[in-house]
Amino acid sequence: MEFANPWFLLFGILVPIIFWWYFNRGYRNEGTIQFSTIQNFQKIKQLSGTNKVRLLFFFRLVVITLLLIALARPRAILDMKESFRDVVDIVIVLDISGSMKAEDFKPNRLEAAKEEAQEFIKNRDDDRIGLLIFAGESYIQCPSTVDHQVLSNLLSQVAIIDEEHDGTAIGMAIAHCVNRLRKSDAESKVMILLSDGSNNKGELDPLTSAGFAKDYGIKIYTIGVGKRGKAPYPVDDPFFGKRYVQVDVDMDEETLRDVAEKTGGQYFRATNEEQLTKIYEEIDQLERSEIEVTEYTEYSELYAWFLIPALCFGFLEHLLKVIIFRVRT
Repeated sequence: MEFANPWFLLFGILVPIIFWWYFNRGYRNEGTIQFSTIQNFQKIKQLSGTNKVRLLFFFRLVVITLLLIALARPRAILDMKESFRDVVDIVIVLDISGSMKAEDFKPNRLEAAKEEAQEFIKNRDDDRIGLLIFAGESYIQCPSTVDHQVLSNLLSQVAIIDEEHDGTAIGMAIAHCVNRLRKSDAESKVMILLSDGSNNKGELDPLTSAGFAKDYGIKIYTIGVGKRGKAPYPVDDPFFGKRYVQVDVDMDEETLRDVAEKTGGQYFRATNEEQLTKIYEEIDQLERSEIEVTEYTEYSELYAWFLIPALCFGFLEHLLKVIIFRVRT
């Protein structure tokens, strides 16, 4: 607590001085009357005139003290900080083609990618994040939103595409995402594209779509997932049930790298779950906007806590003086 007008408190020094003077010198000047007996006065229960004056004087001192404190304007200090950060618009572009069932990641590539994306979302409290999934075609699973709980729920529902719509249309997915982000008013617009294959569907080449992204100031981070060489792939055998075959990892790393470099992003290769975790953590750190902190002080005025009692004591002193004690001045 502090006082806005502390010099008023200097007058408070006079209060104990007046109090001392009144009770030590003031009484000496009071007149006295001698009586032969006080037997008749012992039956009187009322306050004497001297005690009445003393009580009224005490009330006036209390009023003066409280008024001086109120005039000094006591106030509580509240130090406040406000943080401002530019929102980043992010769209996670996730490959859900049949090859994402490969189990070189546990339980498979898609589920591992979803798990890491969920952790990434949890760390981006204030950003708008959307989700686009693609295989032979691309679909908006969740438009850009700050309601990350809804986004997480929709992400958890993502599954491998059926064979009829299988494929890897990377170029079309990028173009679809650009169409979504181009109208964003965010200072930073980011696309995180995760795939395990090469562009084999769609009418647009990935590098052509990356050129559109560059024109609109959209940065693309690309992530290639899958071990090098061969990977175990589950197959439903009508006679032996589920079994595994070793399939070649067909990933066009060069295109993914060129897409990232063309837009000012980076290309990452994840061959296991630990690497995928580190990649998302690195992207999270790379796309952090600066935080602007504004510090200011707020004051809560406390003078009313002294002014109101002062008025109450003043009114009570006047009531006692005029109506109850009937003291004349």
